[in-house]
Amino acid sequence: MNTSTPLNAVHPLEIAQQLAKQFATTAAERDKQGGNPKLERDLTRQSGLLGLSIPTQYGGQGADWKTIFHTIQIIAQVDSSLAHVYGFHHLLIATVQLFSQPEQYGKWFEQTVKENLFWGNTLNPLDRRTSAVKVSENEYIFHGDKSFCSGSIDSDMLLCSGYNDAGKLLIGVIPTQREGVSFLGDWNNMGQRQTDSGTSHFEQVKIQKDELLLNPGPLSTPYSSLRPLIAQLIFVHLFLGVAEGAFATARQSVQTQKAWSKSLVENTVNDPFTQKHFAEFYVQLEGVRLLANKAIETLQRAWNIGEALTAEQRGEVSIAIATAKIAATNTSLYITQNIFQVMGARATTAQLNLDRFWRNVRTQTLHDPVDYKYQEIGEWVLTAKVPDPSFYS
Repeated sequence: MNTSTPLNAVHPLEIAQQLAKQFATTAAERDKQGGNPKLERDLTRQSGLLGLSIPTQYGGQGADWKTIFHTIQIIAQVDSSLAHVYGFHHLLIATVQLFSQPEQYGKWFEQTVKENLFWGNTLNPLDRRTSAVKVSENEYIFHGDKSFCSGSIDSDMLLCSGYNDAGKLLIGVIPTQREGVSFLGDWNNMGQRQTDSGTSHFEQVKIQKDELLLNPGPLSTPYSSLRPLIAQLIFVHLFLGVAEGAFATARQSVQTQKAWSKSLVENTVNDPFTQKHFAEFYVQLEGVRLLANKAIETLQRAWNIGEALTAEQRGEVSIAIATAKIAATNTSLYITQNIFQVMGARATTAQLNLDRFWRNVRTQTLHDPVDYKYQEIGEWVLTAKVPDPSFYS
């Protein structure tokens, strides 16, 4: 990829495809290794895509959500770990926009574009081990650990959080190199092995009041509560991309295969049972694509409304995204498991590492229980009540 070419001269989807082509050559081996994909993250920095979601007045591309989500989907087709940390970068940019004001985040965005900064996540509101103690009118001390900190290692900026004595969640933005911040490097899960989603440690980290997102703050308005819905839609496109990648791998694999010995045809592509499996894969993928596009459209409308967004309008977005999330979860698990049914025993060789597709979606689909997405939709269908905003709905 020609990293000297300005982003506005090449469509972002083309750049994402160029990145994906590069990532694909090493994805299987890197999945086995785990650890930090430093080279690939630097290629992402050089691509210019990190400025995609930043408004144009701060030097960014000001892309619409459809473009942003589709770049995530393209990268996920070959490497869901890199798609994850890349998607979370844009989630964190959106978080800052939703939880604070332009006079606060403007300088961060300008610096991000100018220096190709990669944002990392140490938010995790369910992990309350980090305290936030006010030591003066303008200074706080964050101390403790945070788990599931995706993209934290090799990041340039961190979104972090802690709880004060009153139990209030405080969210801050700091440089990753801030004194007292360290990473344990203890992420060793069966999937998403290069997301660096392990533990971060804050050792008496100083955070200034103007680094805290206080106006309007977390989930304080229907508009600011779009943040968790953006996260859920990132997962939709992550799962969809992995399923598409598995589907493409299986389709390519069977092109030159001979049919099973009892088949009435010679080649696998002409075998009716194989064709039925691929038809099922295709139908499920098409369903997720349609639901994902509908969800993007509802989110974009809500995003465009801004602070005037009502709770009911926000609820419509949450239902559309929850619907897509269920479909993407079920489809990605189904396809990544059943591609072996059409590719046969040789596809299980460790050298190909094709089980990574299933391991990755099986790991990431556990981020928050899909059962509660069913509950939210079912309650809405029966009572017209939209889901209450939380960091997971």
